[in-house]
Amino acid sequence: MKQMEVTILGQSYLLACPEGGEDLLRQAVSRVDQEMSAIRDAGKVKARERMAVLAALNLAYLLAEQRQTPAATVPVPASPPPSLEANLEEEALLDRLISKLDATLGDDGQLL
Repeated sequence: MKQMEVTILGQSYLLACPEGGEDLLRQAVSRVDQEMSAIRDAGKVKARERMAVLAALNLAYLLAEQRQTPAATVPVPASPPPSLEANLEEEALLDRLISKLDATLGDDGQLL
C-alpha cells in the first residue's frame, strides 16, 4: 500500500492507496473536490464538515441512481455529471438537506 498526497478544497490529505490504484484515487479526489467546491460556491454552507456530508450524499445518490439503471444503458459521461446546484429542483433538495443537517447537528460544525 502506498501513500498519496491529495488536495480537496485547498487542504492537503495523505491517503493510503493500493498499488495501481493511483488514477482511480485521483479521479475520486477530483470528483469530491468538485462537489464540495460547488456546494461552497453556492454560498449556502460554510462549515467544511457540512460540505463534506452534502458532497457524500450527492455522490452516494448518483451512485445509487446509476446502480438502478441496467449497465448496458448507463452512458459513460465525458465529463462528470452536473452538481445539485445545476437546476432549481435540485437546489431545493439541497436546501432541504441543509435544513435537516442543521436540525440534526445543532451547533456542531458551525463556524465561530
